[in-house]
Amino acid sequence: MIALKRTNSENKDFISLVKNLDKELAIRDGDEHDFYHQFNGIDTIKYVVLAYENGNPLGCGAIKQYDSKTMEIKRMFTKLESRGKGVASKILLELEKWAKELSFEKCILETGLKQPEAIALYEKQGYKVISNYGQYAEVENSRCFEKQIND
Repeated sequence: MIALKRTNSENKDFISLVKNLDKELAIRDGDEHDFYHQFNGIDTIKYVVLAYENGNPLGCGAIKQYDSKTMEIKRMFTKLESRGKGVASKILLELEKWAKELSFEKCILETGLKQPEAIALYEKQGYKVISNYGQYAEVENSRCFEKQIND
């Protein structure tokens, strides 16, 4: 059974999972990795969700305040051997629930076109494509999404 845990970016399991995420993204993103990596620091993230099975960390995700009404989904990752089991969906739904509890109205996120599994996940969970925002505005390989969570 998958258990979820709310924590923050100081959690050692989160730090370890993010290192694995960064290794995978370095391969997928290639020459563009340094550009994306600069926006993915974890030291100021207050809201992290971890998924465990039998005490073993399977995946993670986080939310970070973007503006007064919006949380940004960050650092979504599931270990390769745990993919296809609904882990990421459970993490994402818990992040949305937490954002709603904190009185935010929507979640936004950015993912890369080289991550088709992530795009499929977000579309399946009701996220809609929006214009690229912020630092991703002119980035052709970025795809941005949003979802209203206050209904």
